[in-house]
Order: sequence, then structure tokens, then C-alpha cells
Amino acid sequence: MAIHLYKTSTPSTRNGAVDSQVKSNPRNNLIYGQHRCGKGRNARGIIIAGHRGGGHKRLCRKIDFRRNEKDIYGRIVTIEYDPNRNAYICLIHYGDGEKRYILHPRGAIIGDTIVSGTEVPIKMGNALPLSAV
Repeated sequence: MAIHLYKTSTPSTRNGAVDSQVKSNPRNNLIYGQHRCGKGRNARGIIIAGHRGGGHKRLCRKIDFRRNEKDIYGRIVTIEYDPNRNAYICLIHYGDGEKRYILHPRGAIIGDTIVSGTEVPIKMGNALPLSAV
């Protein structure tokens, strides 16, 4: 993965780096939820908790934890930042045309292929049932 180093202009950007492969705009059919715009107000609009509110809009991503696409190979297309969790997520394009998000396996890069099933090799990113491990 390519690392982009910041040019130091303020003390906060000193020794800073960001991964340039990480993409931030998600697919529209894989996100859900609405922005919570209460900002510490009750139903009448009166401020109840003055220290709450603000923040950036965070939409939820649909993560495929079940990995039930059996014996269909998928390719990692993007690695994205998820604002609702500490882990990165990957967009997978499967061979049958389906697109899903999974949690980013450590060491996986864009272009790697993954598969889930009972007779797949034990490799980073592949998913097997516990009986087959």
C-alpha cells in the first residue's frame, strides 16, 4: 500500500501519514441510516444537553459477516474508512455480479481474491466453517 506523508505546515501534521489506497465515498445501495440531528434537543426543540450536538454525518455500512456466497470468488476493489468502527472495510465484487462490504483482512491489498466455503485453502481473507479449519 502506498503511504502519503504530510508536508509539515503545523505541529499537528508533523510526522503524519495517510494510506492513499483508502477511499471514502461508499456505494449508495450498501449504506443505510439517517443523520441524528437532535443536537441535544427534546421534542419541542429546546436544548436539554448543551454539551451535545454537532459532529459529522455518519451513515452505516452494510457489512457481510455471514459470508454466505459459497465457492464464488470475489475480488477486493476498494479499501474504505468506516466512521462507525475502528476497522477498515473492503468492497468485494463477486463473480456473480454481487457487491458486498467485509471487514478488511490484515495484509490484504486491492486486487486480491477471496472465497468462502468448506473446501477452500486456508489463506488470509478466506472464510471457512469451524469444522473445516
